[in-house]
Amino acid sequence: MVVKSVTREPRAGRPGPRMVETPAGMLNAIGLQNPGVDAWVARDLPWLVARGVPTIVSIAGSAAADYGAVAARLAGRPGILAIEANVSCPNVEDRGRVFARDPAATGAAVAAAVAAATVPVFVKLTADVTDLAEVAAAAAAAGAAGVTLVNTLLGLAVDVETGRPVLGGGTGGLSGPAIRPVAVRAVAEVARALPGLPIIGAGGARSVADVVEFVMAGATAVAIGTATFTAPTTAADIVDALPGWLAARGHRRITDLRGLALR
Repeated sequence: MVVKSVTREPRAGRPGPRMVETPAGMLNAIGLQNPGVDAWVARDLPWLVARGVPTIVSIAGSAAADYGAVAARLAGRPGILAIEANVSCPNVEDRGRVFARDPAATGAAVAAAVAAATVPVFVKLTADVTDLAEVAAAAAAAGAAGVTLVNTLLGLAVDVETGRPVLGGGTGGLSGPAIRPVAVRAVAEVARALPGLPIIGAGGARSVADVVEFVMAGATAVAIGTATFTAPTTAADIVDALPGWLAARGHRRITDLRGLALR
């Protein structure tokens, strides 16, 4: 389970409405609402540990030092398999530019998290950059164990009756099947440029075929997100169906298909 991003201090998030359906997915503008890392460790993590849920903790911040501070508070905690540094956040030290749009800023945030963490650190990147491979390379050079590709794409929905944005915060992140081709392209781009770097593919996967497509593009693992809003058991259903899909096509292991589209 990859939990919603936690930050150094509590965040109230953006005003509602926070979600709206789109023809092939949804827009969301949550604004990183969370209770802060200390409250999360005291309340939410024990609940996950008690149920035996292997957990990847997404962390976010407004400055590079925030990533180190949050990672330090998670260090040595039970049940945490990895940290995912969500660097698709505004950097207040650089005029509010998003970390993930700048290789140096990404590297600084990742380095801070890696220095404090006791588990591997993955980095969630946005496709909204000129050279995604360059940013991924900066993350890897800073010590990232791998990258997650991709975060939501920025979108806007307008109420045609009122002429106002549907979401309370204006713009929001587009997720779901609409962005899958973009995510698959991003995975292939980074896998080709940085062979051997583990990649978690994310963006619109909701079937066995979708998962296989990500793997053939070079993904090491695949995350399921938006699909669970309509079918909460999607991830488990895919895991159950995958062996049969492979066997029917004469494949022994899904790892044999990794990067097939790049060969």
